[in-house]
Amino acid sequence: MKKVHPSFAAGDAAMPAVELSELDRRLINALQGGFPLSERPFQAAAETLGVAEATLIARIETLLQTGVLTRFGPLFNADRMGGINVLAAMSLPKSDFERIAAFVSAQPEIAHNYRREHALNLWFVGAAESPDKVEAVFDYIESVSGYPVYRFPKEREFFVELKLEA
Repeated sequence: MKKVHPSFAAGDAAMPAVELSELDRRLINALQGGFPLSERPFQAAAETLGVAEATLIARIETLLQTGVLTRFGPLFNADRMGGINVLAAMSLPKSDFERIAAFVSAQPEIAHNYRREHALNLWFVGAAESPDKVEAVFDYIESVSGYPVYRFPKEREFFVELKLEA
């Protein structure tokens, strides 16, 4: 099930503090730059970290459940596969935010969404095999939610490799 991710902006409820073990820190730092492509990728990654495969999987699950990690998985560039990604945002009242955010996340073309401290307080990316498909999803979200989806199509691509040290 997809998650609605809380913002870390000032004014939002803070995530509870989670104590990271040395292993948690090592795996977060090691796995941001890539993951093995093999028949047993978790086993291969575990070997490089010097732990058992089951231990690695359990730690990743715990980090996801506690909110330390908001997602674990590949990032696909739909553009390079012949599709399209479009950044979008909505302005939602506090009273309707959770319901609409859950609905947006439930759409297969939406990977996740983020709450932000801004007039446009829900941000997400639509990804599909064609511009028409992404537009249809945004239209559907608007028709069901009653709120407009603001589209921010990519004009130029920048590569920003963000790695956070745990």
